Amino acid sequence: MHRSFSKFGIFIVVGLLSASLVNMSTASGSFHYFAFGSNLLAKRIHIQNPTAVRKGFGYLKDFSLDFFHYAARWRGAPATIVEQKGEKVWGAIWEIDNINLADLDRQEGVHNSVYKPLTLPVVLPTGETLDCRVYQLVKNPCCLAPDADRPYERQPSKTYMNIIINGAKETGLPEDYIALLKKIKHNGNTGDPQLSIDLEKPIEE
Repeated sequence: MHRSFSKFGIFIVVGLLSASLVNMSTASGSFHYFAFGSNLLAKRIHIQNPTAVRKGFGYLKDFSLDFFHYAARWRGAPATIVEQKGEKVWGAIWEIDNINLADLDRQEGVHNSVYKPLTLPVVLPTGETLDCRVYQLVKNPCCLAPDADRPYERQPSKTYMNIIINGAKETGLPEDYIALLKKIKHNGNTGDPQLSIDLEKPIEE
């Protein structure tokens, strides 16, 4: 009787240990995140997501970069992606520990229905694709005509655009895409000084 109970006890212990290992594995896992806005810049993403490691870059096929809504921190419209055939949105691919997933969602305002998370295939320089977590505004605009003047409600702040351009350079995005970023009309506003002091400093060419 005692021997049988001991075996049963061992099975319980082994089962608990196995469950713990599974939970530890899940907790210590990671996910891939595609950044096309201010999180292109390492200093920016590491403020709330210190485990983020840049793994490279790629692009979203049949999407265009746009700006909409109003972010008080940036004093302008934040970035989003809009479905548009034949266009590309380039960005950085980050690998982030699952422990920072809630932090990233919070940064993107998911709890306030500002952005929604999507899983989309990102095309790598090799031509392969990698499924990544991407954020899109819940109230997303229609695509802007190429020759249309960017309305004020779709203009990012000067600070925000400078940080995006710095991040694009740091990531090593294509020169023609960086040139396109530099042409985006901004509203001239400066954002939160705590963010802009270091993040807005120009990166050497």
